[in-house]
Amino acid sequence: MEYLITQYSLEQGALEIQYIEEFFGEFPRRKLASEIIARLEGREHLLLMAMAKLPDGSNQRVPVAFKVAHEIFPEEREEPKLTDLVHRLHGCVPFQGRRVLYSWIGGTRRDWRGQGHFGALSEHQEVWALEHGFDEMIVKTKNKFYEMRGVLDSQRYQVIKYERNAFDNAESKVYLSKKLHPELLRAHKSLRTVVEAA
Repeated sequence: MEYLITQYSLEQGALEIQYIEEFFGEFPRRKLASEIIARLEGREHLLLMAMAKLPDGSNQRVPVAFKVAHEIFPEEREEPKLTDLVHRLHGCVPFQGRRVLYSWIGGTRRDWRGQGHFGALSEHQEVWALEHGFDEMIVKTKNKFYEMRGVLDSQRYQVIKYERNAFDNAESKVYLSKKLHPELLRAHKSLRTVVEAA
């Protein structure tokens, strides 16, 4: 199967992501386009969406999965959530003299899961990250997101920190990392066509 991936500019991509998140029931709060723009503006970032044909036999393609990643810096002062993230990664992720990419948000619509769309997005994200000089990718999830943890495990992410929630272990935070090097590309399995959004 060949996957079609669209790479978006910031404003257009933010609107598309705001739209697609309406199809995710497990997200307690969906991101607004304005939030996405505010987070990504002024830092290197990547907005990707996998497109697939509708099952009705038509040739119409719809967005079925997405990934958003952005650079994080050793000194984050403008965005409180990023300041907190970098603080929590202290001692786990060496920032000095290295570039770190944070895989911020993403997912696949329920009716298209298990078909490899998210994996294809992840592989292209690695290609892009290497081309742009990143040394490491970081992901944060919760213990209760079993499917996501399984995907990250299959993609060879390493757990670098576990923050136990004293009241509900399902809510515990898991931080994972993947060191980037050209040999990773040899393990890629998806056939992908990547286009820039018009």
